Amino acid sequence: MATRKTLTNAQQASFLETLERRFLAHPERHAGITWHQVEARLLDHPEGTWSLFQMEDTGGEPDVVGKEKKTGAFRWFDCAAESPAGRRSLCYDRDALNARTEHPPKNAATEVARALGITLLSEDDYRYLQTLGAFDQKTSSWIETPARIRQKGGALFMDRRYDTVFVYHNGASSYYAARGFRGSLTF
Repeated sequence: MATRKTLTNAQQASFLETLERRFLAHPERHAGITWHQVEARLLDHPEGTWSLFQMEDTGGEPDVVGKEKKTGAFRWFDCAAESPAGRRSLCYDRDALNARTEHPPKNAATEVARALGITLLSEDDYRYLQTLGAFDQKTSSWIETPARIRQKGGALFMDRRYDTVFVYHNGASSYYAARGFRGSLTF
C-alpha cells in the first residue's frame, strides 16, 4: 500500500472519471446529491480522495451513500457486490492476529482499515447499505464489534442470504477466503 496521502494528477483525473461513472450509474445511492458537489469536495480533500483510491485499489468500489447535514461531508461506503477481494482472509484485529499461533493470516481487518484511512462498517451502516442493493450474497464482511463482545474473544460479521441480512459471531482470530470487510469514510 502506498504511504503518501495524495494522488498524482494523472491518478486523480482517472480516478475521478471512475467515481463519476459509478456515481451516475447508481443514483439510488445518493438521491439529491449532484456529481458537481461531490467532485468539488474531492478536489478540496486530497487525503480523503487518497483513502477512496485505496478503497478502490483493494476492490471496494466506493460510492457516495449520503451527506451529513451539519458539515456537508459525504459518506462513502464500499459498494462492491461482494466483500472487497483485496481485503479478504483477514482476522478481526491486531490482538487476534497476535494470538494466532498457527497459520496466521497476513493481517487483520482493523489494521488494514487504519492503513487505508477508513473504518469498518457498523451494524447499522451495513444494514443501511443493504437497503441500497443486494451485497455479500456469496461472501461476508467483518463489522465494527462492540467492546463487550471483543473482550470475550469474539467478533461480528454480516452477509445477505435468502434475501435477508444476517449478523453472526466468530472468534476474532478466525479468517476465511470469503470473508473480508467493508469500509466507510466521511469527508
